Amino acid sequence: VQLQASGGGLVQAGGSLRLSCAASGRTFSSYVMGWFRQAPGKEREFVAAINYDGGSTYYADSVKGRFTISRDDAKSTVSLQMTSLKPEDTAVYYCAVKFYSGSNYHKSAYAYWGQGTLVTVSS
Repeated sequence: VQLQASGGGLVQAGGSLRLSCAASGRTFSSYVMGWFRQAPGKEREFVAAINYDGGSTYYADSVKGRFTISRDDAKSTVSLQMTSLKPEDTAVYYCAVKFYSGSNYHKSAYAYWGQGTLVTVSS
């Protein structure tokens, strides 16, 4: 089972990026999928999640209104459209599967973490 995040890069403040997460090895169409991020020297934090049919989405307050999570189960991908980026959004972004019971917002409920993709926002 693998999750591979891609799409990161260097962008100026106010710019946009679209991250993608490709799943392989098994299907996750019946699972909540999430994005987390980890800035240097900080804990990994929740960014966004989407339920199994895409009907419900969840966002951290810090990204609400700027980021949009979506999924395409036919392609086994989950995406994160990021707009109005700020320097404080700089981090390695990870996708994961909510494999355990618990809150959609807590990293302890997630498994199958991908390798992450670095997003750097310059001021």
